[in-house]
Amino acid sequence: MTTHYALPDKVTQRMIGLALAALVGGGWLGVHFYSMFVFKLTWESLPVALALALVQIWLSVGTFIICHDAMHGTLAPGWPRVNAWIGAPLLMLYAGFRWRRMRHAHFTHHKLAGHKGDPDFDEEHPSDFLQWYWTFFKRYFGLQSLLFVHLVVGVYLFVFEIDFTQIFILYGAPALLSSLQLFYFGTFRPHHQSPDKPFADEHNARSNDFDTLVSLLTCFHFGYHLEHHRQPNVPWWALPAAKKAGVGVFETAHEPAPDLASAESRPKEAAT
Repeated sequence: MTTHYALPDKVTQRMIGLALAALVGGGWLGVHFYSMFVFKLTWESLPVALALALVQIWLSVGTFIICHDAMHGTLAPGWPRVNAWIGAPLLMLYAGFRWRRMRHAHFTHHKLAGHKGDPDFDEEHPSDFLQWYWTFFKRYFGLQSLLFVHLVVGVYLFVFEIDFTQIFILYGAPALLSSLQLFYFGTFRPHHQSPDKPFADEHNARSNDFDTLVSLLTCFHFGYHLEHHRQPNVPWWALPAAKKAGVGVFETAHEPAPDLASAESRPKEAAT
């Protein structure tokens, strides 16, 4: 028996999803531009800089989750082009990621979760956090991402003459640490192999037992991962309700995996 969470109507989902995307993505861009072009780093302002960096780490995680919802078509259900128009630029700004490549990799992860060919999984180190993160980093932060980040740093450093320490604390470090946060709470904890924590079904995923606030602060509810794999049409902001509804409770070992690349989220979307 499988429990499904009944989502609000599509209009309501779009309103909530786009409003939250504007808050999170807009906040991320706003903090970034303030940190680079308004804020002045001094010894006296260092505590403020560190606070800004912490906020930016969290907003970076949230921005990627917004892009993740756009990949699934759950940011604005029924509007595939809107999902692509929001997700593609944000992914590029996040770390120079390509929209189509990331979408393909993510759908492959859902189809092969925890098996050979899963781009999010390290089959040689299924329980080793550091080795797996290094594999994860190399797979996703390729040449294009490195060139993009170096270009941004070079422009800030040589064109706008922003101090390198300020760039590192308020741009470089938050980007790297957000990838670590996303990996730990959204990939390693849900998918690592452990004899003490067997998987419930073929999704090879488990959920954090965090309360709603901690879940939001750690990974924008992406830690409710079994719920996401079982019902990938649920947007991030509705995952606590899906968990409460019991989507991740009952075993579904003999149930086929859902068709994730649905008609509205296949590569026909306008993308870059």
